[in-house]
Amino acid sequence: MPKTLEGEIAADHAEHPTAANGAGATSVRHDRRTSVPRAAWLIGPALVAGVAYLDPGNVASNMTAGAQYGYLLVWVVVLGNVMAWLIQYLSAKLGIVTGRSLPEVLGGRIRSRWGRRAYWLQAELVAMATDLAEVIGGAVALNLLFGIPLIWGGLITGTVSIGLLVLQSRRGPRTFEFVIIGLLAIIAIGFTVGVFVAPPSPAGMLDGLVPRFADANSVLLAASILGATIMPHAIYAHSALSRDRFATRRGEQAGERGATGSGGAAPSGATGKIAWHGFGIRRGTDVAPELTPGTATAVPTDTLVRATKWDVTIAMAIAGTVNLCILLLAAVNLAGVEGTDSLEGAYAALGVALGPVIATLFAVGLLASGLASTSVGAYAGAEIMYGLLHVRVPLLLRRLVTLIPALAILALGFDPTTSLVLSQVVLSFGIPFALIPLVALTAKAGVLGRWKNHWATTAAGVAASVFLITLNGVLLWLVLTGA
Repeated sequence: MPKTLEGEIAADHAEHPTAANGAGATSVRHDRRTSVPRAAWLIGPALVAGVAYLDPGNVASNMTAGAQYGYLLVWVVVLGNVMAWLIQYLSAKLGIVTGRSLPEVLGGRIRSRWGRRAYWLQAELVAMATDLAEVIGGAVALNLLFGIPLIWGGLITGTVSIGLLVLQSRRGPRTFEFVIIGLLAIIAIGFTVGVFVAPPSPAGMLDGLVPRFADANSVLLAASILGATIMPHAIYAHSALSRDRFATRRGEQAGERGATGSGGAAPSGATGKIAWHGFGIRRGTDVAPELTPGTATAVPTDTLVRATKWDVTIAMAIAGTVNLCILLLAAVNLAGVEGTDSLEGAYAALGVALGPVIATLFAVGLLASGLASTSVGAYAGAEIMYGLLHVRVPLLLRRLVTLIPALAILALGFDPTTSLVLSQVVLSFGIPFALIPLVALTAKAGVLGRWKNHWATTAAGVAASVFLITLNGVLLWLVLTGA
């Protein structure tokens, strides 16, 4: 029984030789059920994308919500996680079926050059807001643990993220996944242990599931929680992670299909080699043509789509549980306590309430969160630029440029926690620009073929979009009116 991706491909080719030879690849039906070892090997991209749901912005938003309003906004965390499952599944499915990321697909469909630039600009601002939160969170964690000044902590966080990205580009997606999943485990432990030491009230949790707001500030925090939970850059990144994880075969299959789809010479630009994407690495097909839906990967598309559902379910279960634990930890231990409106104050209060071990674990979790999420954020930013503008900026240069806003905020002495919360509000406004095109594209048979959304899936995506846009509209009105 194959336990590697190569084994999966070899087994499939042996079982379906016509699919292996390219002719009639789209007509072969893979109805067998995926065995546990095979499915386990295919899990990973969603866990990496899921780190975006556990970044320092999430920590700041959930801690602030719990400290200020107790259990009131539990329903926002739960609702956000449910919507996140749907959104991340659609993003991953787009990357698997088409062999292209969401920015790539949009870059090919937005005909206007200025339209592409405008879309890129808002997406780039979202990526920079993400990076802002993650670098600041890492800097605060280093300050709490080792007393390192915030500005130097930001530089260290950025430097480590460069190392992780270089690891991804040189060792491939699978190694990168293992490292990020290891950091994810540290994050989960650091943020959940305190809940077991001081359990929340079951009655309070149930009461928090009733949707409602207390005042304008609770609406602001709800938008912040949703912006931190359903992060636009995670939508862009997940489609690219799925594409990178399962090597696309654009040149190979285009050459096999030929112009008529039944074989023939390879078209111009197709080299017949597997193409790996990400951070400027292009091997083989840099200008390969668009594939027929479902022919982008060497592993059967049905197998990948089934495995992706489990991948997303596991990732969102972890992210949702940890986010809920952060809010509950604050609701139980920080509600009404002076000085807990900042991460530094929350750390000190946790030390008093639960002891230095729990407080240290919290700070370690925050550090792991900053290091892991800033790497995924930089990955998303690079993909956004390439997919929409077809521009590859050297990794080191891009990392340095995106570090500047975060380092400037740290150097100028702005409150880190307030900066984190406001950055998540910016992310919330960027959600519709990623979500609406994603739902629209995955509903089209011309894009996903027989893997297009069921009408109920599209309806759920539309409902999520309407809810998020409405919430952002209310938030904007409250801000403009001074309410």
